Amino acid sequence: MRYRFNEFELDTDRFEISKDGKPLQAEPQVIELLALLVENKDRVVVKEEINEVVWRGRIVSEAALSSRIKSLRQLLGDDGKTQQIIRTVHKKGFRFIAEVEPAAPGPAAAPEAAAGDSARRTKRPTVAVLPFANLSSEADQEYLSDGITADIITLLSKHRWLNVVARNTTFGYKGKAPDLQELARDLDASYVVEGSVQRAGERVRISAKLIDAATGHHKWTERYDREMSDIFSLQDEITEMIVARVEPEIGWAERTRVVQARPTNLEAWDCYHLGIHHFFKFTAEDNREAQRLLLESQALDPNFGESYAWWSYAVILGMVYWDTQPSEELLDQALAACDRALMLDHQNASFHALKARVLLARCEYSSAVLENEIAISLNPSLASAYCGLGDSLAYEGQYEDSVRCFERAIALSPNDPQLWAFYSYGALVLLFKQDYEKALEWTERAFAIPNCQYWATAHRAVILAHLGRVDEARGMKERLLRESPLFSRAFAREKLFYLKRPEQIELYLKGLEIAGVPEG
Repeated sequence: MRYRFNEFELDTDRFEISKDGKPLQAEPQVIELLALLVENKDRVVVKEEINEVVWRGRIVSEAALSSRIKSLRQLLGDDGKTQQIIRTVHKKGFRFIAEVEPAAPGPAAAPEAAAGDSARRTKRPTVAVLPFANLSSEADQEYLSDGITADIITLLSKHRWLNVVARNTTFGYKGKAPDLQELARDLDASYVVEGSVQRAGERVRISAKLIDAATGHHKWTERYDREMSDIFSLQDEITEMIVARVEPEIGWAERTRVVQARPTNLEAWDCYHLGIHHFFKFTAEDNREAQRLLLESQALDPNFGESYAWWSYAVILGMVYWDTQPSEELLDQALAACDRALMLDHQNASFHALKARVLLARCEYSSAVLENEIAISLNPSLASAYCGLGDSLAYEGQYEDSVRCFERAIALSPNDPQLWAFYSYGALVLLFKQDYEKALEWTERAFAIPNCQYWATAHRAVILAHLGRVDEARGMKERLLRESPLFSRAFAREKLFYLKRPEQIELYLKGLEIAGVPEG
């Protein structure tokens, strides 16, 4: 793949970086670091991930990483002070912030690349989970590595927008080190999950990684260290966490692929991923574009359930955050779209979770709880369903259970594209619970995530007001009005139409009043 930013061009296939068409000399680790940051430009790449990809998991010092970052910045004419290309995210990692666009492929590579991209755009991605390697000294520990592999295959299959290669097929590669590109061709796989299990006494270390099968590039990697107390609980915990992290990464990669290709003749799959790409930008303009593209996807393929379910959620978010006007007719259309998706696939956990979002907006709280519970029973690794259940329980006043749901969502999917919402919605629950200090902490965590919405700022102003920190609350009010100039107490009353309990809205509006938010 070739990427262009500023006057530079990065060719990840040839492992080359050039400036104004002239090749630059760079160490391989520096180019590998650049490729990792560019391919993950829409998120923070944490230090552990850099260590796993660039140094293959070997333990290296902070100085070694700092040295490579410094070399890369010098290569690109950037530095640690201006940070115009690579931004340091304190105590977390680094993010590539320059504008990136795909470069045109070379003449010889164009036909094959175009054909490959077209084939992968128009169908669901296929994932192959290779048998996890047993790195323990005892061969009889293979039951654990085999069990984890089988459970990951089972759980990934519950994300029904993915095709997952059957266990009997991938276990044929056990003990082998297949060439990934050959494996991709043999199994028609877009992505490969592989890993290892190592046990020493009562300690176990499990590593997992997600690889783009076509390029061999790592998309995600993680390592888990645990005590061996209850083997079945451990296996459930680790497999659920791995799957909850892998699925959003595949979604991000598929959206990026379609956005970069920008096909002229859109098919339903293209429209869907472009729509979700705009959906996760979380702006009013992008929300409108997401609704349009998802409707177009429905028209192109009336049997494509994802476009119906996600259109309904885009409509609901448009009502709560932006300029989609709430109406009984539109809420009925959103519910009908979810029912259409479930008619096409009633075992799809995401469809049940998205229907729950519509039911919550319709103030049908108990039904929303039920749909989220169905979603979790169908797919226990679906973080968004725990978030939705937390929301639904909060409006019923079940605050303790609600907070536990949000904590579960965050633990399962800390790289989720809606992570800011997990923290922001959770902060609202903690506010209702009058646990103001913890609520304040959660808004701070929400602020640290790109595309966090103005409601987190409103929550923070209300929380500070109820803590008696009035000057800070009024300072936060000024920030809120910069982010959302039309925000007022009347605006909040209108947008919080889905709250059930009068004391919740009264508490919120009182905090806004103390913070100095105007009535209208």
